[in-house]
Amino acid sequence: MAEPYKRSRTLRRVKVKLASRTTVHYKQRKPKLGTCGVTGQTLKGVPRELPNEIKKLSKTERRPERPYGGVLSSKAMRSVFKEKARKE
Repeated sequence: MAEPYKRSRTLRRVKVKLASRTTVHYKQRKPKLGTCGVTGQTLKGVPRELPNEIKKLSKTERRPERPYGGVLSSKAMRSVFKEKARKE
């Protein structure tokens, strides 16, 4: 039987075919997609990876190259800039 920590569903079960038999490998599940702080929409251009995998990516692959990239959706970002322009 599997070790106790592998029995819960926090780990994903992946069947791997080997030369002699099929075994089960246990992998961590991917996190949810990032969401916008204002609208709650899912963020485009933000990878859905574990922190150790994101660390391997280049800076431009981690988040979009726009103001508030990776925090606000493009729609929310546009509305923030409109509000700032109105105040000035």
